[in-house]
Amino acid sequence: MKSLIALIISLFSFTTVLAQTGSNQTEVKNDVILKLNGDELKGKITQINDSEVKFIYTGETLEYTIKKSDIFRITHSSGRVELINSPNTNQNQAVANTQNNVDRRNKIAILPFAFIRDSESSGEEMSYKVQNEAYAFLTSHSAGYTIIDPRTTDALLIKAGMTRDKMAGFTMDEICKVLGVEYIIDGTVSINRGVATSSTSGGATIKKENDQKTKASGSSTTVSAQTYITTITLNVFNDKNTSLFNETHRALLASTDGSYATTLHYLLKRTPFYKK
Repeated sequence: MKSLIALIISLFSFTTVLAQTGSNQTEVKNDVILKLNGDELKGKITQINDSEVKFIYTGETLEYTIKKSDIFRITHSSGRVELINSPNTNQNQAVANTQNNVDRRNKIAILPFAFIRDSESSGEEMSYKVQNEAYAFLTSHSAGYTIIDPRTTDALLIKAGMTRDKMAGFTMDEICKVLGVEYIIDGTVSINRGVATSSTSGGATIKKENDQKTKASGSSTTVSAQTYITTITLNVFNDKNTSLFNETHRALLASTDGSYATTLHYLLKRTPFYKK
């Protein structure tokens, strides 16, 4: 009887240990590597360099080396996600090769403008807005040239990984080849606060009391306005990476609404493409 009781206690203790071990294992978070071919690898990343990732599978000790060119995404055990490559790398290369074989003569692409307000980026919305305004203006004044519509331009840039934040990593001739154009228009809009102005207006009324005393009363109104200084830089490059036009223009008059269209049109009229 004592032996049976001892056996039951031993089995209970062993089961408890297994449950605790399984619970601890589920709490361990792995690094997860998702490859471009869809394979998912779980384990521990021991090292990352410019071209390779060192990796150990969960429950093993052997260290493997994985090329970063084969990896789409790494999800670290902390939860941080690191994008290594676009899943459409082969597609992007095919797009680039196709564009290389296209006749690029007299074709123009307008890149999303950098838009800076008070020394800080205003984000993609304003970048695309200025790009579309430049396209709308130049399409009416550029006979003999074909201007690629911004939607097509932006789609090709995104597929090739040439987003605005990564644009500095590519030469203009590389961008021309991806977009299938001979010319690129690139620019920066900078709007900064100027002086704050105020004006006061008012009047007075004189009243007579008993034909002897006078009394003056009046009112005034003060109007305040914030002014803005607009500066635009415009660049034109060709598919040989040659700068054809580079000019910066500051608005002659400060505005109270931060408008930039007049300054933009002024510079576009001076590009090699403008025709009345």
